[in-house]
Amino acid sequence: MPVYGNKTVSPNGDSLDYTLPVFSYLDQDSNTVDVAAIQNKIFVAEFFFTSCPSICPKMQQQMLRFYEKYKDNSDVIILAFTIDPQRDSVGKLNTYAHKLKIETSKWHLLTGNKDSIYALAESFLVSAAEDADAPGGHIHSGNFVLVDAKQRLRGYYDGTNEESVTKLLDETDLLLQEK
Repeated sequence: MPVYGNKTVSPNGDSLDYTLPVFSYLDQDSNTVDVAAIQNKIFVAEFFFTSCPSICPKMQQQMLRFYEKYKDNSDVIILAFTIDPQRDSVGKLNTYAHKLKIETSKWHLLTGNKDSIYALAESFLVSAAEDADAPGGHIHSGNFVLVDAKQRLRGYYDGTNEESVTKLLDETDLLLQEK
């Protein structure tokens, strides 16, 4: 499987894979989720908002497939970053989690500073932005991003497409074999 993102060069001249920047957000239970919390975990990330009238419901149906397969695997988690933190408070994310019937220690619905979340989306090489003309006032990528235990970007999957998410499940299994 490829590693996505631009490589950097260390001071001694070694080529280094792109890794995610440091981040820290609150989840639906008011717990801080940061780089330390995901250390040595494989995770899939998505950018969504709870009032999304377009692709998010389809994405959540497909993410539930991922959740069901890996909910008992301590090496795999889900990080879902809201792109509408003004409306998606911790309490609203908690209600949304209950609606999905998920274990919140496995699927973290995250909120924080809007500009920070949008910048993080860019770090994941996906889009997220406000757009008054878009349904719900926001536009975002429908991709799920697979991240390995070394916080390297390993795959992109259309979160609205069952076949694409099946590939995500298969490639997550491959990463688990690498771990």
